[in-house]
Order: sequence, then structure tokens, then C-alpha cells
Amino acid sequence: MHAKQYEITLPADYDMKIIRKRVADGGRALDDRAGLGLKAYVVRERGVAGSPVNQYAPFYLWNDTRAMARFLVGGGGFQNIIRDFGRPATLHWAGVACHAGPARTTPPKAASRRLTSIPSAPDPDGSGLGLSALIEDEVEQLRRLSSRDGAHTAVLAVDPRHWQLLRFVLWADSSAPDEEATERYEVLHLSAPGLIDLPEGRDW
Repeated sequence: MHAKQYEITLPADYDMKIIRKRVADGGRALDDRAGLGLKAYVVRERGVAGSPVNQYAPFYLWNDTRAMARFLVGGGGFQNIIRDFGRPATLHWAGVACHAGPARTTPPKAASRRLTSIPSAPDPDGSGLGLSALIEDEVEQLRRLSSRDGAHTAVLAVDPRHWQLLRFVLWADSSAPDEEATERYEVLHLSAPGLIDLPEGRDW
């Protein structure tokens, strides 16, 4: 499992109806894309749910990195983003864990993201496994969060270049009740052709 997201931050006076129409017209293009676990078409709107910006920030979980590569550089879809917005930096993370929530069969309306730096982990016995213990604790926190009413899918992933940890949760309700979230989004559409193929629990 591989997580990916790009953030297109738009002008403060940008009409977000343009993005809503874009997703309404073309959001189903990946509904049957082989190799894709899910794509959440998410937005942040300035002044809504505390967001300081207008932003279009699609989030992906890929089951097949070859399919992800085709999407990015093989004419599989990302060219449309480049054409319309320029080439945004693409954040990416190695999947660590994923859980289906009790609302997995309900289309999600909101999403939460917690993106944090991974601190230097204590390593009292000199084994080098302090990081592993820290991640195990985060995996357990994800499991508990995913069991909440309204949780659709919860994922944990790591960026080993910047040593950042991503927690991304889709929610069936219009609010995203993750108290530790650093960002909250509205979900305009979910393409989930490979949802059942996503791992359940720890992904190693």
C-alpha cells in the first residue's frame, strides 16, 4: 500500500464551485482504475472548519505501484492536473497500517489528516528498535480511532525521507472527529475500485 497526495492551494477569492464542478464532471474517471485502492477528492475551503486556505488536495491509496507510476508519468491522469494547475509537488508515504471502520459501506463526507514529525525514539537497550515501538503504538491508536462510529477507512503511513507520520481518516459524517487532526477536508467524491484489496491491520 502506498499513499499519495498533492495540494493545490488556490487564491483566497477563488470560486470553489469550479472545483466542485470539476469533480462532479470528471470524478468518476478512476472509479474502475486497476491498482487503485481509493482516491478521495478532498477540498478545504477558506473560513470553513477553520481552514485558512482554499485547497484542492486529492488523496490516494495505491495497491499497485506500477499503476501509480502510470497515473503519474504514463499519461494515466496526472497530466490533467499539470495542464490545468501546473505540476504540484506530490507527497508520498509508505503504508504502515489500514483499518476498515464501521461506516465502510457509507460514502464518506469528511476526512481528517494528522501530519506530524516522528521524534527521535528512545532506545534504552541499544537495539535500534525504538522507532518500531513508536510505530506500534501509533498503529494501536489507529485501530482504536478506526472503531469509532462514522469511521470509513483509517490509514497510517510514513515518509522516511522527512521522517513524518501521516494519519488519514475518512468519515461518513460531515464532521471529522479526530481531535489531533492538523487538517480537515470535505470529501466531494470517493473512487474506490480496490477498497476490498487494501490491507486490514498492520501492513508488514
